[in-house]
Amino acid sequence: MSQNPGTGIDNAAAVALANARLAAQKTRDTESGRILAGIGLVLVAVACFATLDTATKASTAGVPILMGVWFRYAFQAVATTAVLLPLHGTALLRTRHPRYQLLRGALLLVSSTLAFLSLRYMPLAEFTSIVLIAPLVITLLAATTLKEYVSPLRWVLVAGGFIGTLVILRPGGEAFSWAILLPIGLVLTNAWFQVLTSKLAQTENPLTMHFYTGWVGALIASLAVPFVWTELDSWHWWALLCLMGFMGTVGHFILILAYQRAPASTLTPYLYAQIAFAMLGGWLIFSQLPDRYSLIGMAMIAVCGAAGAWLTVRERRVPIEPAES
Repeated sequence: MSQNPGTGIDNAAAVALANARLAAQKTRDTESGRILAGIGLVLVAVACFATLDTATKASTAGVPILMGVWFRYAFQAVATTAVLLPLHGTALLRTRHPRYQLLRGALLLVSSTLAFLSLRYMPLAEFTSIVLIAPLVITLLAATTLKEYVSPLRWVLVAGGFIGTLVILRPGGEAFSWAILLPIGLVLTNAWFQVLTSKLAQTENPLTMHFYTGWVGALIASLAVPFVWTELDSWHWWALLCLMGFMGTVGHFILILAYQRAPASTLTPYLYAQIAFAMLGGWLIFSQLPDRYSLIGMAMIAVCGAAGAWLTVRERRVPIEPAES
């Protein structure tokens, strides 16, 4: 008895369809795994940056600011060179825009110096929250300087973030002092750093950018460090400096790995977990807890900043970097 040819064709089609569905499911599972890994790496990275800021605040009690900044960048420059140069050779040094690399490194150095000064006078959580309005400031720069269109929703988010900042600072209250100018200056320089980063990222290798950032900061800081060098009277100051350098370097490497595994638009909102890590560090090390109004302001900044940063990345495919010193 002969077999119906149509039955064989139907069976083959069913098998092919099942295999296609299985392959699609495996692809989705793989992609989901990569995204989860990216989210996990971002959380580890911002934990490293919060630890860096905690160690930085502790170091300002016994280490000159410029000496701490120099050590932080010298550690990053040497560690980055030792790891990346053997892997990538002279290709790591190739850049189309050496002047912009120099400017980018100088901007981050100024930001780091302002961060060290800010952390001397401000609680960790409040400092981190204010610094994380940088993506909202980028929106203002895009509208006023780059003449880019800004949607009404983004203006609402910008307003909400700045209101949250005012709730934390409370002009006229005890929390308001000259020291608030330091993180505000940090936000402005960091915003320009982010804008320049977005331009360079279109043509430059991110590892090359990371390499030059460390060396530009280290070399410029080396000009000032002889004038402020101090013999440290205890080994624990050196341990803090090494912890700062290690956390800054490792945090950046982990962040690069995270962006290699998941879209920036997915990862950006998780950068605001740094506020929680900063609160934890401030509580454990300095017994500092934000008051009710500061918590409200932090929540406003986190929600508006995360949404604004997500929109920025979504529209321009620009990875927003977290706040760190």
